[in-house]
Amino acid sequence: MTSWNDVGKTLTLTLDEEELTRCMRCGFCLPACPTYRETGREAASPRGRIALMKAVHEGRMIPDSSFQKQMDFCLGCRACESDCPADVHFGHLLEQSRAAIVSHAPSPTWKKYMRKFFFHALIPHRRRLRLVGAFLALYQRSGIQRLLHRSGLSKWLMPSHLQQVDEVLPLASPYGIRERVTTERLPAIGTPLGRVALFQGCIMDVLFAKTNHNTAKVLQAAGYDVIISKSQTCCGALHAHSGEEEKARLLAQQNIKGFQGIDIDWIVSNAGGCGAHLIDYPYLLKDDPQWATAAQSFAHRIKDVSELLVDGHSLNLQPIHERVTYQDSCHLRNGMKVIKEPRTLLNTIPEIDYIELVESDRCCGSAGIYNLTHPQTSQQLLDEKMQHLHHTRAAILVTSNPGCLIQMKVGIQRAGLENHMRAVHLVDLLIESMEGDRT
Repeated sequence: MTSWNDVGKTLTLTLDEEELTRCMRCGFCLPACPTYRETGREAASPRGRIALMKAVHEGRMIPDSSFQKQMDFCLGCRACESDCPADVHFGHLLEQSRAAIVSHAPSPTWKKYMRKFFFHALIPHRRRLRLVGAFLALYQRSGIQRLLHRSGLSKWLMPSHLQQVDEVLPLASPYGIRERVTTERLPAIGTPLGRVALFQGCIMDVLFAKTNHNTAKVLQAAGYDVIISKSQTCCGALHAHSGEEEKARLLAQQNIKGFQGIDIDWIVSNAGGCGAHLIDYPYLLKDDPQWATAAQSFAHRIKDVSELLVDGHSLNLQPIHERVTYQDSCHLRNGMKVIKEPRTLLNTIPEIDYIELVESDRCCGSAGIYNLTHPQTSQQLLDEKMQHLHHTRAAILVTSNPGCLIQMKVGIQRAGLENHMRAVHLVDLLIESMEGDRT
């Protein structure tokens, strides 16, 4: 009980009281919330979770495992924020609640060590991630992966949801964007419009290093000098969303410092989850006088790649004679408020047959590591998404976030559509069009 009392005391001090009191309990968030729609339970809605937080904050309730369960059950998609008339930033409250739980709630020793390994010893360290990329590449290219799945051994070694993810993972590589280019500055093609630094991410640069490289190429074609900074690290989004608040702050400080002094106009992200967290650095560091001002300056320079491409030179795009649809990245839409730009870019591709996806704004169930921690709910959301996708009869599904992309690949396979549909990152499709890879 002492541990849960400590959680309550921490939340009394750390929960943002202004955000809590701003909630009017109007219910506009309910239709937007995936977990409320799945369960119909008030406690599984943003309004219900805020009520629980408020009760703890005011000392009317001692949190317990059921409180933790509801905080963990939330996808953190922030769709409620887009529909909230009172402008409640639910994501902040969720992260504060999870941070208190991680710091004080009882947890198995093995789980604490697993968290410490992934969030502290692995993800923030580029060299270690490159080593993981090398092992993954060997596993994928040597035939071991194929053997495991064809022989049925994977069923004994992995849970079913991990099997599905493993089968669709893109080819990993120890060679990220820094190893794929020969210089730190890639010059603009044509009249330069500005200088941008590419935020390469952590997992992105291992599983989607080609997409990072393509991002640099398409930005060059749009008229931007592209700077590849060696001083950056993981954005800290996974840490903040998972309750590792202090580590998220340290990573934010490291990134702010890493981009200081570089002659650039913008810092460009090609991952919705990263971009939404990067612009939230001012809130993360608001109580630190040493970093608050620098965080504001840093956040004002963050742009999604689609925003810069829409404002850049026209790309020399070749026709793609296929039907295409688009799934929003939740954090790109609800965090960065980037909605029209990806669709505008898709519709500039000649001969494309673009069709809007029903409920493209609803979470696909990826949500960081939610598809690993809550596989059943994640798959329910994904299967609903695939029903809508099937009705589009699209051959290409486009998205703008690596987690969403992997999730959609899993969904395509689960729905038996792998021979009729493929999922690609927006940037990769633009490169295909520019290089005339498809007719």
